Amino acid sequence: MTAVDTAPGGVWDQVVGQPGVVAELRAAVTHPAAMTHAWLFTGPPGSGRSVAARAFAAALQCPAGGDGTCHACRTALAGTHADVKLIVPDGLSIGAKEAREIVTGASRAPSQGRWQIIVVEDADRMTEHAANAVLKMIEEPPPRTVVMLCVPSLHPDDVMVTIRSRCRLVSLRTPPADAIADVLVRRDGVDPAMAAWSAAASGGHVGRARRLARDEEARMSRKAVLDVPLRLVSLAACLDAADDLVGAAKEEADEASAALDGAETEAVKASLGVGARGPGVAAASRGAGQLKELEKRQKSRATRLGRDSLDRALVDLAGLYRDALVLDAAPGAALQLNHPDRRADAEELGRRIGADGALRRIDAILACRVALEQNVKPQVALEALTVALRLPA
Repeated sequence: MTAVDTAPGGVWDQVVGQPGVVAELRAAVTHPAAMTHAWLFTGPPGSGRSVAARAFAAALQCPAGGDGTCHACRTALAGTHADVKLIVPDGLSIGAKEAREIVTGASRAPSQGRWQIIVVEDADRMTEHAANAVLKMIEEPPPRTVVMLCVPSLHPDDVMVTIRSRCRLVSLRTPPADAIADVLVRRDGVDPAMAAWSAAASGGHVGRARRLARDEEARMSRKAVLDVPLRLVSLAACLDAADDLVGAAKEEADEASAALDGAETEAVKASLGVGARGPGVAAASRGAGQLKELEKRQKSRATRLGRDSLDRALVDLAGLYRDALVLDAAPGAALQLNHPDRRADAEELGRRIGADGALRRIDAILACRVALEQNVKPQVALEALTVALRLPA
């Protein structure tokens, strides 16, 4: 996480391009009558749902309402505050075990701060049992406890209607490119030209814009994905493109997992006394189950990371076909594009497949995303997709 901005806006400077949301949350901090115990943060990927929730948590704990400089603000934003519990799912879902952690944490009285706060990122990944446990806790809230759930939308697949009806809704929007570019320059020290390009190429995703601005490899990965549509001139090219997309996602997931798995495994082994002599040997032998459980969680996380990487690629592809659609439908119009730096490719696609062809290909990408969510093997799903995206002869 980047360093906390200590400008006059305090913790709210973390929330990019959401003035209405900031005003609503600041009012809840300032006026107790506007406060409630359950909040539901919604918004598209990259809009800053969890960032807004963390800033809100910091402001609630801060004696000054979120000045960004005090110990309460800094620890809340960093995830180390004793009374701010962050639930970030590693795997594909939030199950009963994680739900018990949420309920147990919510039942405790604040030890240092003014509130006991639970922030659940990606709450749409809760299983039915987990959601029911959280619902019961929201229906019978402990005193001085605030629960913040972060989900992409209000669709029933993302959040139970019964949970939604008991929460106060905070709706975030995709931040404008100029607001993203401004924060990259001001807070991250990015060159203005690079910041403007990254913001425009990010699809309104602040974290993605930061990666594109800082990481040449991220820029090359995006380029490789956006090169795919004009490559698909034969069946062999389609299968090769599917191999490339799946392989790139696996490589990215393996790199991310390797950076996390080793340290976690060593920490658990050290806590169990693996390699110890004397009394430590018995404790280490009893810890085999913990190591297996850790390995299971790590495999689940690797699967999720791979799917997240593929999903980013599919969103980028859908954005390029959307650009082809609007450019074909309104040639010469001054339209905002998802990938303004690939306008020539979008125009060529529009010329070759037309608006109807672009729509069919967007539908095929959406169907592929659904297939991946339903545990279809990535290789099979991507091969079917690239064949559907094949250019006409």
